[in-house]
Amino acid sequence: MSAKEPLTDAEARAQLLWTAQEMLRSGLVEGTAGNLATRLPDGNVVLTPSSLDYLEMGLDDLVVCDLDGTVVEGHRNPTTEKSLHLSALRSYPEIGATMHCHAKYATMFAVTRQPIPAVIEEFDVYVGGDVEVAEYRTTGTDELAAEVASRVGRKAAVLMANHGLFVVGRTPKDVLHIAQLIERVAEIIHGARALGTVVPLPEAVNQQFSGYYRYGRTGSFD
Repeated sequence: MSAKEPLTDAEARAQLLWTAQEMLRSGLVEGTAGNLATRLPDGNVVLTPSSLDYLEMGLDDLVVCDLDGTVVEGHRNPTTEKSLHLSALRSYPEIGATMHCHAKYATMFAVTRQPIPAVIEEFDVYVGGDVEVAEYRTTGTDELAAEVASRVGRKAAVLMANHGLFVVGRTPKDVLHIAQLIERVAEIIHGARALGTVVPLPEAVNQQFSGYYRYGRTGSFD
């Protein structure tokens, strides 16, 4: 999350729509699964609608809510998991966009309730360390939203037990990049374990490179 000019309202909406469609094209979801949100300059949030084909979705199908979840613009219903996104966005002002997806390899870790370890330096830089597994909570509930939000204060992603992956970032394109990186590393780890074992990075390297993530996100080392 490097310091860049924030997106305009039109840019944010267009990038959210492009990212939603690319999420499907790149295999991070199937059908109408998954959902996205991004913050608008006025403080409201634009979300993908519920149960609509991404490739048929247009800008006028997107739904705008305030941070409390009240719909302020749009003729469709927002994603049924809107509280998942709004909880993270309310909690961390530096987060500009959120994604929930069902990436295949990442979800293997989610259903076995195993974290995805940061075994590649790039993973530390963009994710901030291992991707942990949140406690299981029912889909669409405030309890799930609170549990997931509590896990992304210092990292860019968390696995939802028996469900999928939740990613935060500066823009929709950022969260797409992070989700694709996590899925790639999850696949690498899956293959490496089949070959024998996964050798972790030295802890000092993990600390150094995860520090770059935290600095990029907040502008300060903590």
